[in-house]
Amino acid sequence: MAEAQPIVLCGCGTELPPQRLACPICQRLVHAETLGRQLREAGRLEAAGDVRGELAAVRGSLDLLPAGSRQHAVLSDRASRLSDRIDSGGVAAMPPEPASISQDRWRVAWKVGSAAGALALLGWKLKFVLVFVATKAKLLVLGLGKATTLFSMLLSLGLYWSLWGVWFALGLVLSIYVHEMGHVSALRRFGIKASAPMFIPGLGAFVRMKQYPHTVREDARIGLAGPVWGLAAAVAVLLAYGMVGHPLLAAVATVGAWINLFNLIPAWTLDGGRGFRALSRPQRWVAVTVIAGVWAVTQEGLLVLLFIAAVWQAFAKAAPPPGDDRALLTYASLVVALSALATVPVPT
Repeated sequence: MAEAQPIVLCGCGTELPPQRLACPICQRLVHAETLGRQLREAGRLEAAGDVRGELAAVRGSLDLLPAGSRQHAVLSDRASRLSDRIDSGGVAAMPPEPASISQDRWRVAWKVGSAAGALALLGWKLKFVLVFVATKAKLLVLGLGKATTLFSMLLSLGLYWSLWGVWFALGLVLSIYVHEMGHVSALRRFGIKASAPMFIPGLGAFVRMKQYPHTVREDARIGLAGPVWGLAAAVAVLLAYGMVGHPLLAAVATVGAWINLFNLIPAWTLDGGRGFRALSRPQRWVAVTVIAGVWAVTQEGLLVLLFIAAVWQAFAKAAPPPGDDRALLTYASLVVALSALATVPVPT
């Protein structure tokens, strides 16, 4: 038997369902007291210079306001401006966020048609991997503290173990976990509430957002953060292979890179689709050209799917005129780097 939903009683005596945010009779806000506390907290954080904390408080306030109200529009604009400040790096009073691949604007070392090119790329990115591990280790450990994450992870581990053995299964599950924690890190950066990663045995994992990005640029940052972290994980595993020489490590790195490359298909709700929504039409054609060029070098079959979906998106009507240079640079760099890793020969 379903549990009855509690009825909210407005000050004017009107009974309201719990999901109602304003009284239709007197127009009074149902959560006015909580909203006032949230806005006072946002003001306090603004005075303290805590831009990320202020953004999180403003997002919480938006959840308490009717979507079509003037207050919602004002706070939504405030959230967008705060998000722009965070994204542009103008958050001086907060500890700086560790640089991502898109912020570093790194150039990819590439040697055509050989594993030496991929190894050169890995060596060039060694410093990035070490900084990444040192700065993100705490967040990775915290994610494992969630019972739902750990339990669903163990279920996936059991399935992959039965198919490919325990060590490859463990490497695969951890690679997927790191990818999802990339999304969690970006969501936290923009003050968006979300669940811990949940694994679906045989299908991967997901993070459920409890709030939504305000702009396509913000959504692109969150979407591409997963493959960025996934790239870092693949690079770290391949570096470990270079030191230890065990072929299983090379296999884990290659498969991890392939999974992240698959997520770059610019379609549906995949990470590539979220990144592409921030690109203008000319930028989308640049991405198409990059994909075609990388396919010509690597002959990686998955790039054909990326190419077809990218061409489709390049002809799509919904394309923001200005476009986002950082999203384009991040997407193109990920395509190049992940394709290089996915095509590294795996020793038997």
